Amino acid sequence: MNTPTTMPRERLRLKITLERFRPAIWRRVEVDDDLSFQELHRVIQVAMGWEDAHLHEFRVAGLRIGMPVDSDGMFDDDEPALPEDTTILGAWLSGQRKFRYWYDFGDDWWHSIAIEKRLPADPAAPRAVLLAGRGACPPEDCGGVYGYADLIATWSDPAAEDYESVREWLGDDFDPNAFDLAEHARRVGYVIMR
Repeated sequence: MNTPTTMPRERLRLKITLERFRPAIWRRVEVDDDLSFQELHRVIQVAMGWEDAHLHEFRVAGLRIGMPVDSDGMFDDDEPALPEDTTILGAWLSGQRKFRYWYDFGDDWWHSIAIEKRLPADPAAPRAVLLAGRGACPPEDCGGVYGYADLIATWSDPAAEDYESVREWLGDDFDPNAFDLAEHARRVGYVIMR
């Protein structure tokens, strides 16, 4: 049931939202349902702006789908999981409306993924496309939701004790509200090729 299919049956319009942020940080993508969860992971990484520097997994209908940590295909605990490289979206998302993606088990970046629309397959369309988004992706290793909130507060307050070091780390052109749709869409276009 989790083997690749030869052609997509449908396209999925997904809204990927980084949980516990206001204003929301989100991306809207369309993907073929014959992508593996590993391919969707790459789409999310590029669309959001993550650097793929940490472990990750999906949670779908009470199941874990992720990357085995050793050559025997074993995961790091005894909880059952499916391998993301051979588990296909269409096989596991047919009855679903939402699922989750967890990136960086230390900073705990949880993403809620809503299936907004199911569209007919379009063999001429790119397998993955970024349609829209809002908000800058937090920098890697900033301490999760609360660490990022502290970072933004320090970045915004010239009187803060660590203001200069935070400005140096984030750069003068950092804008927590910025999102370059054209640049991220270009990258998503390259990450999954036919």
